[in-house]
Amino acid sequence: MPFNVALFAPEIPQNTGNIIRLCANTGARLHLIEPLGFSLHEKHLRRASLDYRHLTDVTVHKSFRSFLASVSLIRTFAAMVGQATTYNRVEYRDGDTIIFGPESRGLPDEIVSELPLENRIGIPMMPSNRSINISNAVAVVMYEMWRQQCFSGAESPTPNSERYFS
Repeated sequence: MPFNVALFAPEIPQNTGNIIRLCANTGARLHLIEPLGFSLHEKHLRRASLDYRHLTDVTVHKSFRSFLASVSLIRTFAAMVGQATTYNRVEYRDGDTIIFGPESRGLPDEIVSELPLENRIGIPMMPSNRSINISNAVAVVMYEMWRQQCFSGAESPTPNSERYFS
């Protein structure tokens, strides 16, 4: 069962487009929880996600409550700044979910309070910094989740392939 990435009230289409591409490349499902700060048809979203939208399962939920009907709350982790438990200290399982808040303010207290304390995780940063870009944060956590599953389903890199990083 693939992992789930959830974005609560994402604001920047380019970030969501990058996350769509990341989910396609890691086999994760993406959940977008309204309100969205953009249209799914926006040019910047399409440009950032390239032609990967059809390669991943993207579900839009009208509310956090409707999102909860599709995942296990016990296995949902909130990515937050300043948490004692770092993302790499969790033992992830197939089907786990990681949820991220809006770029400008993070997850609201009413969502965070729904999750067990041990499911609130952070990414270490230098002390004087406030945040990292959300698409980078999703990539850091997602690849740790996938690494723990020995990159299940991944194709081995081949020399001289036509594949590249962009």
